[in-house]
Amino acid sequence: METDLAEFEIKSSGDRLFMHVLYGLHTLAWFSGGVFAVIALIANYLRRADETDALYIDHHNYMIRTFWWTLLWLVLLSPLWLLLFLPGAIAYGIVWLWYLYRCIKGWMRFNNQRPS
Repeated sequence: METDLAEFEIKSSGDRLFMHVLYGLHTLAWFSGGVFAVIALIANYLRRADETDALYIDHHNYMIRTFWWTLLWLVLLSPLWLLLFLPGAIAYGIVWLWYLYRCIKGWMRFNNQRPS
């Protein structure tokens, strides 16, 4: 049985660059008050819908999950700000570090063409 090579879409350097930009936006999101993350999230959803490459789909899903889990933790931990400044700041700092870790880990794995 022959494989139809026309079925496989070859990724261009522009496709890879776009993914790097998305990871960059997610990574720098904290410095924009989350605006960069929302922009990247929208782009993740739009690009994932038309994506056929499993590696790219996996990384879109990874960035989307990272965003939503971070938002969930920020909402759940927000009452700590009512107690005093310090517990809220510590909790948000931990979430920020986790988010940064996820972004850098995913970005490095994508750069090495490995699934998230």
